[in-house]
Amino acid sequence: MTEPAFLVLTALVDEPRHGYGIVQEVEKLSGGRVDLKIGTLYGVLDRLAADELVALDREEAQQGRLRRYYRLTESGALALEAEAVRLAANVRSARERLRARHAGGMA
Repeated sequence: MTEPAFLVLTALVDEPRHGYGIVQEVEKLSGGRVDLKIGTLYGVLDRLAADELVALDREEAQQGRLRRYYRLTESGALALEAEAVRLAANVRSARERLRARHAGGMA
């Protein structure tokens, strides 16, 4: 799973969001490190929807424009959980190796 996909799924855990809301939440979640462009976001959303990890929640007209709200599906929540477990295991492995490196006096 790509980092943008992981962050988009994470952004949708607590509530459905529209495109710009997802972009803002991803920026917040990443501490400003990931700045999703709208074109990139909709490419990610299209792939996630094709994999049934997100679904269209509703559409609302706002100031003459249609806002599409997306929600996390149950499959999306399971995929996000699995990816979080995988990433945590990778972090543990890296930290263990770094501790061993420092304990061994390697520079």
